[in-house]
Amino acid sequence: MPHHLSVRIDPNSGFCFGVIYAIQMAEDLLDEQGYLYCLGDIVHNDEEVERLERRGLRIIDYEQLAALRQEAVLIRAHGEPPSTYQMAMENELTLIDASCPVVLKLQNRIKTSYDKQDQIFIYGKHGHAEVRGLLGQTSGRAVVFESLEELLGHALPARLTLYSQTTKSTDSFYRIKNELVQRGYEVNANDTICRQVSNRDKDLRRFAAQYDQVVFVSGTKSSNGKVLYQVCKDTNPATHFISKVEDLSAAWFEAGQSVGICGATSTPMWQMEQVREALLAL
Repeated sequence: MPHHLSVRIDPNSGFCFGVIYAIQMAEDLLDEQGYLYCLGDIVHNDEEVERLERRGLRIIDYEQLAALRQEAVLIRAHGEPPSTYQMAMENELTLIDASCPVVLKLQNRIKTSYDKQDQIFIYGKHGHAEVRGLLGQTSGRAVVFESLEELLGHALPARLTLYSQTTKSTDSFYRIKNELVQRGYEVNANDTICRQVSNRDKDLRRFAAQYDQVVFVSGTKSSNGKVLYQVCKDTNPATHFISKVEDLSAAWFEAGQSVGICGATSTPMWQMEQVREALLAL
């Protein structure tokens, strides 16, 4: 059994301000009224969702939203398409909007762009909560793509406008843009990646390089978690992905090793602390 591991949590990891804001809002309302409806997972982290559900959070989907009347419903940081606001009005629902300001600003830019009849392409994950909200600004007409290969599979116009989901990798975004320019397309590229997310790339590389082993903690549904885990693993191949403390294996570590713990923008600090306790107890 390994023992005497020295363990440190990355001070720059954990919730981004958009998530902090949404969860703070949910907790305040739960304290006030004992329950609260939330459209979709408030954060892409099952453990944190379960913690809030125990406090009275009720996660609902669009079908359940359509059946609700005269209730308050929280919109999470990822944002929503216009159709959600429309439905809320028709059903006399009060929306508590915790959409992240970075996402709202991007929604507005896409809407303005669409109104000018730009040909819009969005680098993002199909079906992702944030992407649905962005697509809704264009009445579903923008093209969403997950990779350069997928984008090149479309018949592309000579001039195109490029946007990105806020949690994508900046490097990939610029690689795609440059490749299009090299192929002779006129590209109006809007780097709409959240700086709190993209700056973590650099911070994480520095952090991950300092340790014998790295434990990356993230929900399996987190897009940002996938990106940041890859950043860690590229820097330090001895990086392990876990979504809960039970995923830890003592066999990964040797006595006296240094271990760094880090996570996604949707990973709560309490969960990383739990992992630290478990490692120190090995």
